[in-house]
Amino acid sequence: MSSRHRNASKERKAREEQIRQEQEAQQRSRRRWQLTAGAAGVALVALVGYGVWLWAGQESPDPALTASSDASPTVQTTATPDPVATSTNDPIVTEEGWGASSTPPPSSLAENRMWTVTLETNQGDIVLELDGEAAPQAVSSFLALAGDDYFDSSECHRLTTSGIYVLQCGDPLGTGQGGPSYRFGPIENAPSDDQYPAGTLAMARVSASAVVAEAAANSMGSQFFIVYEDSQIPSDEAGGYSVFGRVVEGLGIVDSVAEAGTITGEADGRPALSVIVNEVSVS
Repeated sequence: MSSRHRNASKERKAREEQIRQEQEAQQRSRRRWQLTAGAAGVALVALVGYGVWLWAGQESPDPALTASSDASPTVQTTATPDPVATSTNDPIVTEEGWGASSTPPPSSLAENRMWTVTLETNQGDIVLELDGEAAPQAVSSFLALAGDDYFDSSECHRLTTSGIYVLQCGDPLGTGQGGPSYRFGPIENAPSDDQYPAGTLAMARVSASAVVAEAAANSMGSQFFIVYEDSQIPSDEAGGYSVFGRVVEGLGIVDSVAEAGTITGEADGRPALSVIVNEVSVS
């Protein structure tokens, strides 16, 4: 394992421990409020939902399935998570490669053709088909980062199990806060009806509720999400989410992860069944 991966792994573990401690404190606080103020339950749910968004949406799904901790989510009292948002997407420092570049890879790398990519995970292989014609910039970015081993040893950091049904991956830190030094846009190949069928592969981005629409549309980095059950993911002022491929094999793995739920039991959080992307191969 390279020094970059070792450092990223150490930082990921430190962040995970911090997240767990914060979640435990939040749960203790929630129990105290429930004991003393039953009438405040609805407000409490809203506050908990807000806290989860700030963590997961620090690159989450609104999906702003985004990448920015500066995002200011709309507080919701329903169980439906904000769309796939990301957080600030702090860059992962690398000495070379596309992860260190200030500009995204050229869209010509996608060659206007279909690509087959295999995510080799600790839970089994997930085979993807990337559409370089429909979403050339997103596909080019994914291929370039994969070629630099950028995704290796990364953990899928977010699972949503109500309202929208996605597993979010692509952050080397495994926290929802990481990404390459560059950002790209605009949004490509977003469905006009906001319908994302099971198996859809799309890019996470910052929510337009956090930044101006133009910035949100150009905020994509490395984080992506897999839709494991048909979902309606509302567009915001920036639009929808860049669909750049689909799962052709291994969607059952994501289903199993979804069945296990999140580590807190909430509808939006870190998967209880950890998914580590060991390696990404392209053919």
